[in-house]
This record gives sequence, C-alpha cells and structure tokens, in this order.
Amino acid sequence: MVRHDAVEAALREATAELAAAEIEQPHRDARILLGHVLGVDQAGVLRRRGADLSSAELALFANAVARRAAHEPMATILGRREFWSLDFIVSPETLIPRPDTEVIVESAVALHAERPVRRILDLGTGTGCLLLAALTEFPGAWGLGVDLSPAAAAVALRNTRALRLADRAAIMVGRWVEAVEGRFDLILCNPPYIREADIAGLMPEVAAHEPRMALDGGADGLDPYRILFPEMHRKLAPGGTALFEFGIGQADALLDLARASGLAVVAVKTDLAGHPRVMIMRCP
Repeated sequence: MVRHDAVEAALREATAELAAAEIEQPHRDARILLGHVLGVDQAGVLRRRGADLSSAELALFANAVARRAAHEPMATILGRREFWSLDFIVSPETLIPRPDTEVIVESAVALHAERPVRRILDLGTGTGCLLLAALTEFPGAWGLGVDLSPAAAAVALRNTRALRLADRAAIMVGRWVEAVEGRFDLILCNPPYIREADIAGLMPEVAAHEPRMALDGGADGLDPYRILFPEMHRKLAPGGTALFEFGIGQADALLDLARASGLAVVAVKTDLAGHPRVMIMRCP
C-alpha cells in the first residue's frame, strides 16, 4: 500500500501529466479514468479522496493516464460510450458514436411516428449504435447492420447481445449493399465523409486513433454517397426513408447527387451546433 493521501496525490499527478499533454479537461479526465480503474462513479472517486491505492491500482491508473496523454480517446480507453441513452461497447476498430449522429435516430422516429417500420438497414454499422438505437424505438422491427470491417462487425454483434437485441438484429460483414437482399422501410448510414487530404489535420484523437476506413471518404469526401444513392431505388421499400449523415459544407453537393440519382430529398436536418448534418430521402 502507499501513503494515506494516495488518491489525492494520484489525481494531482495525473492532472498535471494530462495538462502538459494539452488535454482539454485534464482534471475531469483524470477523475473519470481513476473511477474506471476503481470501478466506481465520480461520486465514488470523491468519497475515496483520502483513501489508499494498491500498487496494482496505481499501475492501471498510470497506464490509462499515459494512453490519454497520447491523445487516445476516452471512449476507447474506457471501452464504452453512451449513445441515445444506451451503453455501447467501443474499440479502436470502431468509430466512436457521437451526439450529432443521434439526429439520424431522432429524425427517423419523427418521420415514422405514423408509419410502421418492419425492416431496418444500417450501412457501415460500426458499433451498431444507429441500428440498435432505432430498434429500441421501433419494437416491432428487425434490423441488419453491415460493415466492411470484421473487427467492427464483431463489436456490433457484442452490442446486440449486451443490449438484449440479438433476436431482432443481424450483423453482416460486407461492402455496402452488395450482398444485402430485400428491401427496407428505414435505411440509416453514417458513412466515411472526411476528405482524404484532411484526415492528417484532424485532432489527434481522431486522426491517430479512429479507424481510417471509417473516416476516409475519398478525394472530396463523397465517394460513399456516389455508390449508395443510386442503390436506394432497389433497397428502399415503398414509402421507405433513407437517412444519411454528412460533413460540414457538403450539403449542396449531396443535394445534386441525390437529385441526379432520382431521389426526393424530404429534408436536411441540422446538428447540435446548427450545421446541416442529415439528409432524408425517399424514392419518388
């Protein structure tokens, strides 16, 4: 065991290390990481401020702090991220779910308040967050998540089981809709949309630690949309809706692509910061 103020001292040292690494909220992150190591919430960390730490706990905490100081995202260190009030397993092989992406689920729920949803398709499913959040909102639906990465698909499968939705969801490894059969009432997609040349300039938590496959949208960031928009005619059921997330400044180009693909754009929804973020489309 170490000295009696071990928790207090460990938090001070970790905060200093994270601050030196230019982590935005070093004290908050230090508390969260220590709580993760101790298996307690933030109130539990506060209650233990005067307690001892074992050598094993100190070693685990030091490792977690070093990872954060290297700008590894908190979600991958903790192995979890909240999305749509659900707890999702994440890994370095999956894109970390973000609050702005919840606009897709929110919009789908509003659009289908009076329209039944029986089959849902989530393209580039990653953690499965869109698919599984939608399934909680549409209890009569079944869904399919598709991802090119076997490692990401494995995480999505774990989440279907953890959220007790495995009987209503299937996860498949594949390239977009190439091996997908049938039509769907709801198609959800948060594809890679970062321009290839811009990836290196992203914050290090993203550029160095999130899977490039989930970020790289090609030279202009629009390659996935060029592939997928024309496919909506054979994948959407009559009256079905497709919702696609996109990046800042891409709305006009995507409107042109949607119209050139013969799709009717129902609406463009904004994210939490007011930026256009989700395009909602149907087949005329």
